[in-house]
Amino acid sequence: MPPYNIQKRDSLKLQSIPGDMDGDSLRGNLSHQALVAHEGGVNVQVVPAGGHDEQPRGCASVTKTQIITMVVLCYVNLINYMDRMTVAGILTDIQKSYKINDSKAGLLQTGFVLTYMVMAPLFGYLGDRFSRKYLMAVGVFFWSLTTLIGSYMPSYELFLMCRCFVGIGEASYSTIAPTIISDMFVKDIRSTFLAVFYILIPVGSGLGYIIGAEVTNLAKIGLSEEAAAEAWRWGLRVTPVMGLIAVILILFVMVDPPRGESEGGEHLQATSFWSDLVYLATNKSYVWSTLAFTMVTFVAGALAFWGPLFVESGVKIQAIPTASANSVAFVFGAVAMTAGLVGVPLGSFTGQKLRKRWDFADPAVCGVGLLLSFPFISAAMYLSEFNTKAAYAVVFFGQVFLNLNWSIVSDIVLYIIIPTRRSSAEAFQILFSHAFGDAISPYLVGVVSDAFNPLIVVPDHNSTLTTTTVSQYITLPSTMVPDLSLNSTVIPTDAPDDWAQDYIKFKVPKFGLITCCVVQVLGVYLHSRSSCLPRR
Repeated sequence: MPPYNIQKRDSLKLQSIPGDMDGDSLRGNLSHQALVAHEGGVNVQVVPAGGHDEQPRGCASVTKTQIITMVVLCYVNLINYMDRMTVAGILTDIQKSYKINDSKAGLLQTGFVLTYMVMAPLFGYLGDRFSRKYLMAVGVFFWSLTTLIGSYMPSYELFLMCRCFVGIGEASYSTIAPTIISDMFVKDIRSTFLAVFYILIPVGSGLGYIIGAEVTNLAKIGLSEEAAAEAWRWGLRVTPVMGLIAVILILFVMVDPPRGESEGGEHLQATSFWSDLVYLATNKSYVWSTLAFTMVTFVAGALAFWGPLFVESGVKIQAIPTASANSVAFVFGAVAMTAGLVGVPLGSFTGQKLRKRWDFADPAVCGVGLLLSFPFISAAMYLSEFNTKAAYAVVFFGQVFLNLNWSIVSDIVLYIIIPTRRSSAEAFQILFSHAFGDAISPYLVGVVSDAFNPLIVVPDHNSTLTTTTVSQYITLPSTMVPDLSLNSTVIPTDAPDDWAQDYIKFKVPKFGLITCCVVQVLGVYLHSRSSCLPRR
């Protein structure tokens, strides 16, 4: 099998695709870069641009209809990620309400992502063959309905089930929306609009923290302590209303372009599911890019879910608090939004500029972003115990560099995959990257936290001991702990119970979050492998 070579976008185009497409052909493709060879019974011949083929329509001026469609897609992407992160913004209240530990709390996000990733291939298959508009509308309605129903669930098990159902609905949108953008635009125009679209991931996540926390705080006003404990449920009832508006916009405002329209291939026919699978599995650029993106989702998922709770606990154990514990979700959300507004377009812009000189620029930018985020994320974990404002500052830069990946990875998939297989490509990337990424990372952090819980030794609140003390590594002064076994938890009598619990709640997630740093390094390696693929 010949290697997958990626050519500079302005020198090549796809001439024809015979085989199992029953005579239909794909006209000249000037989208970013073109795939040179692949398997699955479909042969792609790449020839120099020029001649009698017409210019791709995506190179023309952007139309009003396309702008309106983009606005609708961006709005839905915004509430998509708002809905995902609302739970993280009110996680402390949910844990108190259902009386659950960190493992079960992490399972709320893991259960959601598991159903989301399992359903993604199904919607990817349907998205390549049926009306994308109606698939999206049904999915958005379903996730909005299950989010609303979940806010009324009296038990943890029923609430977890509803969060899993939310994942089914969101899978329909995430696999389809990028392919609609790819069918409207090509070249740098596509990259620009993808950047706009993916900005809404961190912005929506940040708003999810803020909406969940602030609506909950408003709902607590004037309530008794018992009633206030259930006020978090109102934080989940905002996005369903926004989802209903999204359904109306999708059905009556958004336009679904023909598949491959921007590249002159709107008459292409779908291929079999098996040939799609073989095509993707043998596309080296796609495989390495997906593996690298999995590392990104692992880190992003763990930090997004546990970050606010970790920082809030850090504030509570500081002798002189440098921030308000009640404002952590709001500030953390604002930091995430700002980092997204900077990082996503920065990644897209850098990729567009550098790929004009080096055809390996896209994966290289992603790898450098992961590498640069590593020291900042590590520093934030350390600083959260002593200075929350400093932790906010360094985590901002860590998220900026992490966000360089979002639009570029999606752009890579769209320009190396032919139009009739893009929904499937997005779907299988979602399946794999979430299965080994943010589906397991929140739960893994929770499991590690619970495992280290018995090993954490709480110091005297009035003493100068402020560092983590794990009995198997550090021996405390005999005046403080006369007899310390491996699995003991020592809470001095003069340390307030609330402070001791906050201390443990801050210390134990740190051991789980350290795995993010290891995964970041692995992601750098995978992106470097992607950038080193042979090119002609």
